[in-house]
Amino acid sequence: MSGNAKIDDSTRARIISAPEAILDDKDVMRALIAANEKSMGGNIIDLRGIAMERLEARLDRLEDTHRSVIAAAYDNLAGTNQVHRAILRMLDPVEFEAFLRNLGGEVSEILQVDRITLVLESVQNDDDPAVQKLGSVLTVARPGFIDSYLIGQRNGQPRQVTLRQVHDASAMVYGPAADWIRSEACLKLDFGKSRLPGMLALGAEDPHHFSPQQGTDLLAFFAGVFERTMRHWLS
Repeated sequence: MSGNAKIDDSTRARIISAPEAILDDKDVMRALIAANEKSMGGNIIDLRGIAMERLEARLDRLEDTHRSVIAAAYDNLAGTNQVHRAILRMLDPVEFEAFLRNLGGEVSEILQVDRITLVLESVQNDDDPAVQKLGSVLTVARPGFIDSYLIGQRNGQPRQVTLRQVHDASAMVYGPAADWIRSEACLKLDFGKSRLPGMLALGAEDPHHFSPQQGTDLLAFFAGVFERTMRHWLS
């Protein structure tokens, strides 16, 4: 074979001194295998070559899976840090009005949503001056509104966390912002026995910000902390 070599001595010496450079280069290895098959003729089946191709395809799939797992882990970690930061900021205010205003300000910015609304069910009307004053983040609805809003046209019981895309967002929930809200996360809130439920609505202009395929664990945790904080304010 050395007598038929058509490469110069310096290149040959480099290959001999560092053969791993050839073995680690997929394109070079494919070219060598293809040349070897061609030299054997069309009547010979190279089982070793076929096996190598299958192993290479399996390795490619494993690498893709590995990259996907790493990306998902980073996304999950980023989401966890984001929710933790939002909770810590939510717990800062010492007055209820500041608590609600902070919810529609820095908390919504940390969560990267365009609108947050707290919906409270009440048998009284919503013309209370305090409600009107906080109308950008607080709205009062009739009893039963929240379950009806969460269930929509489907049957069954409302979930604690509902993620969905919306085409005609509720003006009752989002006010003037309803015109451009395209996806939402609705967190049903339990304020304890003998109290009507509440709902925290997180609205986004991006239609893909919330979707039913996303996990709900972090938002369920956020809802649990919010419930307990609200019980403190309502007590």
